[in-house]
Amino acid sequence: MIAIIKYNGGNVNSVQNALNRLNAESMITDDFAAIKEADKVIFPGVGEASSTMKVLRYKGLDTLIPTLTQPVLGICLGMQLMCKSNEEGNAEGLGIFDINVKRFPAKDIVPHMGWDTISQLKSPLFSDINDESDVYFVHSYYCELSKYTSSVCDYILPFSASLHKDNFFATQFHPEKSGKIGQELLHNFLKL
Repeated sequence: MIAIIKYNGGNVNSVQNALNRLNAESMITDDFAAIKEADKVIFPGVGEASSTMKVLRYKGLDTLIPTLTQPVLGICLGMQLMCKSNEEGNAEGLGIFDINVKRFPAKDIVPHMGWDTISQLKSPLFSDINDESDVYFVHSYYCELSKYTSSVCDYILPFSASLHKDNFFATQFHPEKSGKIGQELLHNFLKL
C-alpha cells in the first residue's frame, strides 16, 4: 500500500491517478498509523510553502515525515518542504535535506513552467531512464545544487531537479504529469 500524504497541498488526485495506471494500491491519508505502516509514502504538493508548513505543524506531520523509514517520494512543493528553509514566506522546512530553497531571479519568465531537460541522473529512480530526458515542471522556487542532487535542470541557473538521501527521494518536476518518463520513475519508486 502506498500512502499519499493528505494536507492542503494540491495534486494528490493526479498522483493517485498515476499510481492507478501502474495498478498500485494507494490511499490519500493524514492518519499517522496508516502512513507509518505503508510500504511507500508520497509527499506531493502544489501550493505556498509557509501556509503549507503551518498545516503540517498543526497536523503533526512535520514531526512524522522525517522519521519515516520506508521509501518516501516528495514531489514539487513536497520536495521543497523536505529542505531546511524556503524563501517563500520565509518558511522553515522539515530539514531532511540541508538545502535552502530560493526564488528564481527575475531575469526570465517565472514560474518555470512546462517541459524541460534533466541530466546527470544519479538515483535508483532513474533506472532505465536516459540522461537528457524531458519532464514537466511548474515552480518559481528552486533547490540549490548540493551533495543530495540526483539530477540537474538548467533554467536561469542550474538547480536540483531531484534529490536523494537514504530512504528519501524527491523531484522538483511532476512525475504524474511527465508522460512515459514520469510513469517509469514512479514504477522505479514502487520497486524500491
